[in-house]
Amino acid sequence: MKKAYVFPGQGAQFVGMGKELYDNVPLAKEMFEKANEILGFRITDLMFNGTDEDLRQTKVTQPAIFLHSVILAYSLGEEFKPDMVAGHSLGEFSALVAAKSMSFEDGLRLVAARANAMQKACEATPSTMAAILGLDDKVVEDICESIKDEVVVAANYNCPGQLVISGSLAGIEKACALAKEAGAKRALPLSVGGAFHSPLMLPAQEELAKAIENTNLKAPICPVYQNVNAMPMTDPTQIKENLIKQLTAAVRWTQISKAMVKDGATTFIEVGPGAVLQGLIKKVLPEGEFISAKI
Repeated sequence: MKKAYVFPGQGAQFVGMGKELYDNVPLAKEMFEKANEILGFRITDLMFNGTDEDLRQTKVTQPAIFLHSVILAYSLGEEFKPDMVAGHSLGEFSALVAAKSMSFEDGLRLVAARANAMQKACEATPSTMAAILGLDDKVVEDICESIKDEVVVAANYNCPGQLVISGSLAGIEKACALAKEAGAKRALPLSVGGAFHSPLMLPAQEELAKAIENTNLKAPICPVYQNVNAMPMTDPTQIKENLIKQLTAAVRWTQISKAMVKDGATTFIEVGPGAVLQGLIKKVLPEGEFISAKI
């Protein structure tokens, strides 16, 4: 019986996240205060007492979810014994810090840089994402490929029957219409800042690449299943390469879920706000044990 610890990405945030940790765990309070110092603003005020709108800003959302996830993992102490880890998009950075591949401080600086670079890319080119429900992945991929005059790609393979697409406003509109014609249960535009995990994030990827290359990574304490290839990685050089590619490549969560199950995972512990990833993994392994990490 193997334990997989999984870390959520953007969209899992909620007002009040992390406050219980801050109030009850001295180590957590220390780490949150260090984060306020590194970021140059009191992100804890926005996390604990801000508005939904505050938390929806990419530059706030990403470090907030990272902090909640990583500080919760650290607070578990000796209980945190992963056989494998994975994170959805942003969550991959949380997973790497929790698995001791990079330091908390370096991870936070990278996440802040990532969020700012992505926000800039979003503002430069109006773009969006949409969830397509009830179609095979191949059908959705073919729809995206059939649209030649706009950018639209498969971005998040979340679970069987749920694929998020990403691209220009016109491209997403066309793809949603074609998906409905093909029999999709829903083609739902998402309330996001831009086309994450698509070629439109290339400026952000180029900006972040240098910061990732200059960050010290060590071999993690267990394999990290990375978004880009859904494979268990332990080599720091390869991990870096995959982290750089991640911003423009698809999140292969369906494939990661299947790979972790194939490699013996039967218990999945979600570390961070919400329980979205457990719901996705249940579509692959209905009889597994699913736990939300608690202090």
